[in-house]
Amino acid sequence: MNPSVKFRKQFIFWACLLVPSLFAPATSAQTATGSFNVRITIQAECRVNSATDMNFGTAGVIAANIDQQSAISVQCTNGTPYNVGLNAGTGTGATVSNRLMTGPAGATVAYNLYRNTARTLEWGTTVGTNTLAGTGNGAVQTIPVFGRVAPQTTPAPGVYTDTITITVTF
Repeated sequence: MNPSVKFRKQFIFWACLLVPSLFAPATSAQTATGSFNVRITIQAECRVNSATDMNFGTAGVIAANIDQQSAISVQCTNGTPYNVGLNAGTGTGATVSNRLMTGPAGATVAYNLYRNTARTLEWGTTVGTNTLAGTGNGAVQTIPVFGRVAPQTTPAPGVYTDTITITVTF
């Protein structure tokens, strides 16, 4: 046999044997798998996010209604029913039907807060009677508050203030 033919046959033999190993996938590392659970429990909750101040401005003699508006931002979990109540304030002798801003020498200016623009539904703290009901949607919900200073005997000049507490029952 011709040495060159013999060499070619041996070359082909070894090529057929070695070339596939060049393209064979590398041996991969072994793996093991497992799993774990992820969980959160959402409970019913409501928060008062913010409230804007109500400023009736500057007035002289209070001879006509002075109306103003502010807003309360409440956030409750989705589907949570709630009621927003507003107390009588800090004025001595105040009630939810007759709130009082107090000024110089203990003088007062009467005002009230309402749940509607017509200012006919007083805002108080008794659920089912004079609170505002709603249902949470998970996002911040803005609730308007309507205020009125009605005509009254005007007290001495000065700054008159009150502080209202917001209660969210859920």
